[in-house]
Amino acid sequence: MSDKHISSQFDAELNSISTHVLEMGGLVESQLHQAVYALVHLSLESAQQVIENEAKINQMEVQIDHEIISTIGRRQPTARDLRFLMAISRTTQNLERAGDEVARIARMVKSIIESGSPRNLPSSELRVAADLAAALLRKTLDSFARLDTVMAVAIIKGDDEIDQEYNGFLRKLITYMVEDPRTISPSLNLLFLAKAIERVGDHAKNIAEQIIFIVKGEDVRHTSMTNVESVAR
Repeated sequence: MSDKHISSQFDAELNSISTHVLEMGGLVESQLHQAVYALVHLSLESAQQVIENEAKINQMEVQIDHEIISTIGRRQPTARDLRFLMAISRTTQNLERAGDEVARIARMVKSIIESGSPRNLPSSELRVAADLAAALLRKTLDSFARLDTVMAVAIIKGDDEIDQEYNGFLRKLITYMVEDPRTISPSLNLLFLAKAIERVGDHAKNIAEQIIFIVKGEDVRHTSMTNVESVAR
């Protein structure tokens, strides 16, 4: 078998793994939209559907990990291809954890509905942060598909917007709890919801860092934004 044929087979395997990552990311994004719908409309059916679909995301992570391990074992990839596969593995880990956060949102929404908690709390305002997180995740998947480092930098910066929404919502909830102690318990539920949404943004940011690692070969985790922008150029 010619080296060219082996190389084309290897490229096909890498493309297949990338496609599966995008499919996994698309499911996580869809789950997030469904969870937000459940929150805003207090839909028990939507929340339950998100919870049931969590297993699909977990199974996709297992499948992709198996493909990565199999490819490394059979192909003995060069340093660049090994870097790509390592980054893919980290990406799927972040997608799975984002999926965990989304399922956590759905479970908390379900708890809020079933407990009959007050409905005059600003749960709908969480939609702003959730929409930002969903948009960031979508941009991350686009950036991954194109291996676009410029977009990856924008995603890392965009995570700050979600953090600002979270901090603003936290201040509002504190005001509610101070004014009416009866809202403390449901307000804490909403606080945990907001934190889960904020964590989805964090995972999107982590994936963006892996995109830069794939393209530029430099790990930009835990470094300054100045360094991230310099590496990504």
